[in-house]
Amino acid sequence: MKEKIILLIAIVCSCIYFTSLYVKSTLTPQVLQLPQPTFEEVNNLLPDEVNNINIYNQIAPSVVNVTCIKSNQPFLASNEEPNGGSGFIWDKNGHIVTNFHVIQNTNKIFVSINADNIQYPAVVVGWAPRKDIAVLKIDAPSKLLKPIPTGESHNLMVGQKTIALGNPFGLDNTLTTGIISALDRKIDGHWGVEIHDIIQTDASINPGNSGGPLIASNGKLIGINTAIISQSGTSAGLGFAVPVDTINRIVPQLIKYGKEIRPTIGIEIEPRARLSQGLAIRTVTNQNAKDAGLKGISRDRWGRLYFGDILLKVDDYEINTINDLYHTMDNYKIGDEVTISFIRGNKLEKTPLKLSSN
Repeated sequence: MKEKIILLIAIVCSCIYFTSLYVKSTLTPQVLQLPQPTFEEVNNLLPDEVNNINIYNQIAPSVVNVTCIKSNQPFLASNEEPNGGSGFIWDKNGHIVTNFHVIQNTNKIFVSINADNIQYPAVVVGWAPRKDIAVLKIDAPSKLLKPIPTGESHNLMVGQKTIALGNPFGLDNTLTTGIISALDRKIDGHWGVEIHDIIQTDASINPGNSGGPLIASNGKLIGINTAIISQSGTSAGLGFAVPVDTINRIVPQLIKYGKEIRPTIGIEIEPRARLSQGLAIRTVTNQNAKDAGLKGISRDRWGRLYFGDILLKVDDYEINTINDLYHTMDNYKIGDEVTISFIRGNKLEKTPLKLSSN
């Protein structure tokens, strides 16, 4: 009898407990778990604005300010004139990519990273003036060296979005946007050679932007901002960038060799000779050209100068300017054999020649 009473009490207690749980669950309001609003939803941002913000936050740590000091010594006084532009971090070893014209004719170069305010002394690793590219190196903490993500430029299309970052007029961390206005432009480069395959953009590029990155909407490098066309010296919607395919090819060569590695005939041209056709060979600089029998300018015992060979063609490519010769070599590789056409005296000559490395 006692056991039955204890069992009955247990059953009653259990019923009361589970009934209270049921009543509590039915009376307690259910909280609906909604997804938290995103940053762009809170701030009512458009997708394009979000893209700009994300790219700025991603790329700005890779952009640097390049300050160049040119020393002048008028009379007995010493004067230093600061100048410079922009650049971007290439790798964790401290290599910085910028324009050749940014660092041209300077005595001291300093690089400051957007992540701190320290000016790091920079040394020139190499340059390719005819591509307007230069590579510097700084000794900065690895944690500050964020390499820029690189893309491709051979598949770009007119109308794509562009984002330019840099330091126009010395104003650090500046971003401007635009589109690709045209492709395959040519602009004047150094020493009489054009730069080919240039990207034209209407993203605002001003003095100080030179050497900074041009970025696509996917956040990858597509070019290095190089030049503008403007009557006032400020942005007029005509900016130009060397394409990243050129940068990807040239920069590793500059890091390894200090210069652009190209095929060459093995001659130097006399730039002062004004000819209606062809280029005057001043000197023969390597054994392949000597073996081919090419001759440069000679001098007799009385100091009188005599023309040597006049270069006319490489295979079927006519050569009338330094620009012609430079870009003709883009069609070949080191070790290729070509036929050189030239004038010696009044006679047209041809000779096979194996291209060598510069």
